[in-house]
Amino acid sequence: MLPGFIIDQIRQREEEEQAKRQSPQIQLPVPLPEGSKAPKRKDDSDRGVVIIDLGAD
Repeated sequence: MLPGFIIDQIRQREEEEQAKRQSPQIQLPVPLPEGSKAPKRKDDSDRGVVIIDLGAD
C-alpha cells in the first residue's frame, strides 16, 4: 500500500489533468508565414541516378 501523501499527489495530478481537458479552448485561424512552405521543384522527372562503387570485391 502506498503512503497517504503519494496517494494525495496522484489524486491532485489527476484532478489537474482533468481540469485541463475540461477547460474550453478556441483555436484561432492564424495564417502561416510565407517562408514556412517547402520550395517547389520545377521538374522532378529529370533527377538522374548515382551509383557509388565502394570496391568491395
